[in-house]
Amino acid sequence: MSLSGALRSSRALPRQLAPKNVPLIYRRYKSGPYGYTQAKALVYSSHGEPEDILSLHTHSISPSLPPKHVLLRTLASPINPADINQLQGSYPSKPPFTPLLGTPQPSAVGGNEGCFEVVSSSSSSPLQKGQWVITSGPNLGTWRTHLLVKEDEVVAVDKEGLTPVQVGTVGVNPCTAYRMLKDFEGGVTEGEWFIQNGANSGVGRAAIQFGRLWGVKSINIIRDRDDAAATQKLKDELVELGATKVVTESELMNREFGDQVKEWTNGGREHVKIGLNCVGGKPTTALIRNLSSGGHLVTYGGMSKQPVMLPTAALIFKDIRFSGFWVSRWGDKHRGERKRTVDEILDLVRRGEFKDTPTQELTWNWDTEENLLKDAVKGTLSGFRAGKSVLVFGDT
Repeated sequence: MSLSGALRSSRALPRQLAPKNVPLIYRRYKSGPYGYTQAKALVYSSHGEPEDILSLHTHSISPSLPPKHVLLRTLASPINPADINQLQGSYPSKPPFTPLLGTPQPSAVGGNEGCFEVVSSSSSSPLQKGQWVITSGPNLGTWRTHLLVKEDEVVAVDKEGLTPVQVGTVGVNPCTAYRMLKDFEGGVTEGEWFIQNGANSGVGRAAIQFGRLWGVKSINIIRDRDDAAATQKLKDELVELGATKVVTESELMNREFGDQVKEWTNGGREHVKIGLNCVGGKPTTALIRNLSSGGHLVTYGGMSKQPVMLPTAALIFKDIRFSGFWVSRWGDKHRGERKRTVDEILDLVRRGEFKDTPTQELTWNWDTEENLLKDAVKGTLSGFRAGKSVLVFGDT
């Protein structure tokens, strides 16, 4: 059977509710007549703002799976800033609009990252019922209760000792931090420094922890909070996580900040080797000035929507190098290494050596309203947030 034949509109199939009061990962998925799986997805048929383009669509999936395909139930899926950019049409990688879900107009499903449980697989697939998997690349569309995918579009992980949220958030932020610290200038090594902005982000928190584990020191820049107490609370939190130094953007912009860095780095004899940038604008220019000669600025985001302005002196006299890093492109080129990176990070999580990023979780049950889901997506880019937004799937 073809993939299009496996996906049918749910209008002709009544819902049948799954039993409740069963642990999350063992609840039976929704089933209609003849074994069809009932599914819901946050879809869009054009690009724009989330509240304008997203809608909750119900469809069904045939029990007869095409060869080398698996049926998955989503356990957890984060809402990343890149997901919003994808909806807006400004992200370089976009899923195609397709009629396969039976929507009135060809559509795509939002989301790129998640943790899934194998519900069933074709006879030729090595994946087995009950295994957990993550996506092997972008554009799979993860904001949905169930999905039918090719077996090579997902990668199995060992779920022992882990939660769906831990597994579902490992593929983007922690992997980005890990690779940037390992892959540029031969990697930062024990006794060296890196400096980063966006230190409270998922990538920033991951980088702090890798630095602690590897004996690497870090200078971490955060945005000034509304009051001094809130700023100090965040500084203390990041220091507890493993940060060597935490400063605000206003402290970074101070003329005397360079002298402070020299004092921290033993008169500059300890090199600030790597800079991690997800902001741009003037604060990033100030960050660059604190890299040691031969240092390397790696840009992986642009939250301020301001360009990275390169100081001429840094180029000529300090030989500073500048690169971009996109974990999706890296993962496509290094699939085996991506799997090894994910496994190593998850092993650190199991051993309690790598802490979860704070999250704001919304439980997606079968009867969860569309507006609640759209609000969770919309809120991802708003102001200071207590944690990463994650959709956690319950009775679906």
